[in-house]
Amino acid sequence: MTMSVPRSRLRHTTWGRRALLGASLALGMSLSLTLGAPRVYAETPKDTLVQAWAFDDIITMDPGESFEISTAEILGNIYNTLVRLNIDNTSEVLPSIAESWTVSDDALTYTFKLKPGITFASGNPITADDVAFSFERAIKLDKGPAFILAQFGLTGDNITEKAKALDAGTFQFTVDKPYAPSFVLNCLTATVAMVVDKKLVMEHAEAVTPSADSPYDTDFGNGWLKTHYAGSGPFILRDWRANEVLVLERNDKYFGEKAKLARVLYRHLKESAGQRLALEAGDIDVARNLEPGDLVSVEADKDIAIESQSKGTVYYFSLNQKNPILAKPKVREAIKYLVDYKAIGATLIKGIGTLHQTYIPAGMLGAIDDMPYHLDVAKAKALLAEAGLPDGFTVTMDVRTVQPVTGIAESVQQTFAQAGIKLEIIPGDGKQVLTKYRARNHDIYIGQWGTDYWDPNSNAETFSSNPDNADDASSKTLAWRNSWDIPALTEETAGALLERDTAKRAATYADLQRKVLADGPFVLLYQQTEVGAYRTNVKDYRLGPSFDSNYLDKTFKE
Repeated sequence: MTMSVPRSRLRHTTWGRRALLGASLALGMSLSLTLGAPRVYAETPKDTLVQAWAFDDIITMDPGESFEISTAEILGNIYNTLVRLNIDNTSEVLPSIAESWTVSDDALTYTFKLKPGITFASGNPITADDVAFSFERAIKLDKGPAFILAQFGLTGDNITEKAKALDAGTFQFTVDKPYAPSFVLNCLTATVAMVVDKKLVMEHAEAVTPSADSPYDTDFGNGWLKTHYAGSGPFILRDWRANEVLVLERNDKYFGEKAKLARVLYRHLKESAGQRLALEAGDIDVARNLEPGDLVSVEADKDIAIESQSKGTVYYFSLNQKNPILAKPKVREAIKYLVDYKAIGATLIKGIGTLHQTYIPAGMLGAIDDMPYHLDVAKAKALLAEAGLPDGFTVTMDVRTVQPVTGIAESVQQTFAQAGIKLEIIPGDGKQVLTKYRARNHDIYIGQWGTDYWDPNSNAETFSSNPDNADDASSKTLAWRNSWDIPALTEETAGALLERDTAKRAATYADLQRKVLADGPFVLLYQQTEVGAYRTNVKDYRLGPSFDSNYLDKTFKE
């Protein structure tokens, strides 16, 4: 069953009647086209960017809770962090809410000076107390992304001392170990570190009964912020209807250069062919999920341009070690030889991805290009026989019904069958599949992992670290989701964070990747190349290296 999410209603925003009618017209044309109804051509409004995109993975809009790839793009355009990734040079971060910062000689204390006189979209001033509150609520909510901050030794008991306002314009953050400063600063670009409007959020906080899971008597506004907005970015969240439409509107109180567009409208449209037809007709401005065949078609259209960007996102499928069959080392190895990587690269991901079998994406410190696996059915059969399964076995795979994931799953189903493995594909939308995966209730999951911040630890910590394999663990990495208990790798992963020598740190990550590649429950498939096909009257449309850096404030239409 698809979850229904109420539309967001914000007290401090307005929506002009003319603008709403214009945007609705664009939506209606796109919908009628995809449904096969007669189409009457009309351009999308000049002040509105209309994008067709599959965003059925969105579960919540709360930066302290959200851990989905589609949501990252939205949050990146409506919230700010203390510092942000330089998309032109990913080795450095730039000021955002903070105008400057210093690091103590012992590398334990980070002091940020905030830009003076800046405000949230509500008009409330942005102060160091808002920053401290944002860190505190993320730690105390203890949702999926909280570990990004918790890894610095932050707990519910010490957070108010470790992340605090020294005065209205000065925020101080104290970590537990002398990590490489670049690592700490990169973590602070993650969505969980986005600064929320304390006054507005706490006006909507609800009282809750303390429990063993949460000793606090407030939800810190989480119930409200799931579908509402309390940020300071160049856009505000105007409306979100799950699996239907999402609307951003320009924030005229933004402290930086104002967005050039009045609004950005995302239309949930999963099918590539429908997106292509709508783009060619001018019913949408940007198509975000074109498959290789449709991408080739639009490349020949003089009215359409292509923007592509190699992302810090890897596609993989993983094997739940709670399943005793998948927990056999020889079975894990056999499965890695039952994927037709070359065929997938030549067809399903042509133009939208590059074959990649390790968990750190190319372009990041420590990345390696080892590709030891290829389709070898005979070798896989021999390995299965060694595991005591000469006749194969039956297993399920949870699959989000969107391309190219569905196509890859079907390809794997066929190659598995050649070695006697019967793979049952269980389709679902993004929310359904992710919820099941996060509860460790899958056999095999296929999906993607995007880096939360531009540092190799973002992927190493989740693929090669599992501090606590208990079902109720607080740190729920991908290794944990697949019940892969790896104390030695966990220790090595943690040690890499304290290595100040860049070359030695890179070598540690190379070693970790090779160990996971050889023995892990992950079958890495490819690194994504994100592609946006857009009408040529759209200018300065750009995709960033991470999903939360697909910034839209400079985009405009002629």
